[in-house]
This record gives sequence, C-alpha cells and structure tokens, in this order.
Amino acid sequence: MKILLTNDDGYRAPGILALFKALSVEHEVVLAAPDRERSAIGHGITLNHPLRYEKVALNGGGSGYAINGTPADCVKLGLFELCGGAPDLVISGINAGSNTGVNINYSGTAGAAREAAISGLAAVAVSVQYGDIMDFTGMAEYIRSMADRICVMGLPSGVFLNINGPCIPISDVKGVRITRQADNNLSVDFDRRKDPRNKPYFWYGNMSPVKPGEGTDNDALLANYISITPIQCDMTAYSLMAELNQAGF
Repeated sequence: MKILLTNDDGYRAPGILALFKALSVEHEVVLAAPDRERSAIGHGITLNHPLRYEKVALNGGGSGYAINGTPADCVKLGLFELCGGAPDLVISGINAGSNTGVNINYSGTAGAAREAAISGLAAVAVSVQYGDIMDFTGMAEYIRSMADRICVMGLPSGVFLNINGPCIPISDVKGVRITRQADNNLSVDFDRRKDPRNKPYFWYGNMSPVKPGEGTDNDALLANYISITPIQCDMTAYSLMAELNQAGF
C-alpha cells in the first residue's frame, strides 16, 4: 500500500517520524511535510509565493520531502509531484496536542486530511493529547494496525477520520470510542500586554479547561480512550434548506 504522510509540526517532529518508522515496515511511505512548524494554519494554501521542496534525510533513517508551504500544500504537491500516482491512504500527524472540538477547524493536521478527503482519497488525522507522556511510538503502532482496515472498509467521499489519543502510555489506554465533535472552543481569551514603546499587543491566553460532553471526542480523552470522529467536508446545513425556501429567500 502507498501512503502519503504529512503533518503541521514539520518533517523533524517526533510524531511523524514515529509514523514513518512504523508504516515503512509494511508499506511504501512518501513523507511530504512542512519544513517548519505550521500549527493552527487550518486549511490554508500558498498563493502569493512559489512552493519549493527539498529531499531531506530523516532522523532515524530514510528520506522525505521538506516543503516551504502549509500542510494542505504538502498534500497537493504530494499528489501532483511527489507520489508518482495517487496514494491509497493519506495520514496527517501524529500531532503533539489533541485536535478536538471546535479546534479541529483551526488545525493544520486536520486541514491536510481534509485536503486529501476532498481530493477523493482515504485520509486520517492523528493527534496525541498534550501532557507529560505522549506515546508517539505506541500511537504509531496503533495506526499501523488499522491502516489496512481503513482502506478495505473504505470511507465515504469527502469524509476523513480524526483520531486522538490520551496522554498516557498506549498500553494503559482503555479502548476506542467512536465519537462526535465537541462544541467548546478552547482558545477564547487574549493576554493584553504592552511593548517597550507602550503600544498594546496580544497573545492568546491560557486554554480553557476541556469540558466533558457525552459521546464527544473530549469526553473520550478524559476517560483515557482513543477517540475516532468521522469528519465530513461538506458543510451544507441541509436541515435549513427547506426552511430558507419557505421563507422566500
């Protein structure tokens, strides 16, 4: 099986290297990732300057491609130039920090998987909750074990899987839950400061505490389960279409 591997933490990140090592044992893996961290860039693409790539040696063995663009750019360039044909599966991750709830919309990790899904490919976004123990090796082995099943099962057009693991050793994970996306936004506050010239500037403040919600991705992580949430790219609110027609719009 041919797998295109990308992320938003950059090609040197431990999560993507763990995936490359685990998946390369059984599969043809093409690693095409940003040349630096591009977190929280969502589904952005590069329009106003050239995209370039460089073949790079990976720490731990093998080689990949470092790209001066966004995660979505990496998928586009991977499909157009680097893969030599459509891959069977696109995996984005493993991200250092969970991508759950409303934050999925901001995530470059999810953006790359979304780009693959709208291109008609099976795609997975993978993250591990931030904490003292982020078992990238264990999570990579879990993804390796399910990669074939994803392709055999198939995913509906325009749908990708968003997978999050808790910040504990994989051996301590209680199981897997199929979940829905939580509705809380973790980044809502700014820290207002002043520079040496007494002009204000802002940093995003501390993340709000994760609120549990029955059946959600956040709830699964809080209970030490792996969360798998199917995400659809079609954002149409179908339930409102008839009402809008009746209202005479």
